Amino acid sequence: MEVIRDAGEILAEGDAVRAGGRSIGFVPTMGFFHDGHLSLMRRARAERDVVLVSIFVNPLQFGPAEDLDSYPRDLDRDLALADREGVDLVFAPDVDEMFPNGRPEVTVDPGPIADRLEGAARLGHFRGVCTVLARLFHLVGPSRAYFGEKDAQQLAVVRAMVRDLGFPVEVQGCPIVREPDGLAMSSRNSYLSREERVAARSLSEALRLAADAARDGETDASKVESIMRTRVDAEPLAALDYAAIVDDASFEDVAELDRPARALVAATVGKPRLIDNALLPVRENAGEEGR
Repeated sequence: MEVIRDAGEILAEGDAVRAGGRSIGFVPTMGFFHDGHLSLMRRARAERDVVLVSIFVNPLQFGPAEDLDSYPRDLDRDLALADREGVDLVFAPDVDEMFPNGRPEVTVDPGPIADRLEGAARLGHFRGVCTVLARLFHLVGPSRAYFGEKDAQQLAVVRAMVRDLGFPVEVQGCPIVREPDGLAMSSRNSYLSREERVAARSLSEALRLAADAARDGETDASKVESIMRTRVDAEPLAALDYAAIVDDASFEDVAELDRPARALVAATVGKPRLIDNALLPVRENAGEEGR
């Protein structure tokens, strides 16, 4: 496995890979790997000739009150895990290498999908995500890029950016990887105390209850949202940010579960702010109603 820190070198390496007729699977990360990250690497390894992983804690996507300085980092451990997964190239630049002229004056507008939910809770977050990905996509070049579905709104934003700006990148979403207790894997889970870890399960449990309600025939989205809110609010250590059901493509609110819809939940538990989501089984319900 080769570790590259120079932007020009990674650009040249990608060109050389494609000139040799090989394809690139690209996994952009902020490091501190867990099984969710590793599942993306395995998917890329199975589908592409060369696997390239980036490790960069992007300052542009952190707000003033967020955890940039304390965000967990362990590059040596990450490199060992990537090597074990058969990764070919790791791009691990510092901030000056990614943004040699300082904080960019020109950034990428993430569009209307980013105006609500995570975008409203974390102002500027998606602009920072899109700006760093635009830089990374330029450096890596034509490739298939792998993203976890845990960050479902981010995935929708990235797909829209790639589509509208014409990046030569195929965006591949991959299933959420969960802990045995149902908690969605996240680097920020390391902040949780034992008691907070138990409280954090309320997010995945709220989503399970939402899916159960939809499967049982409930089509009123507001009622399903209420079920989710009630479950998280019952946990004293969890401060609910939002519980929402949106159209899976547009991320606009839906009133009825008559189309592919996604349930989303966000809450602060102790120090970290956690998010989770699940696609609701509404197509099956709609089919049953039409019989």
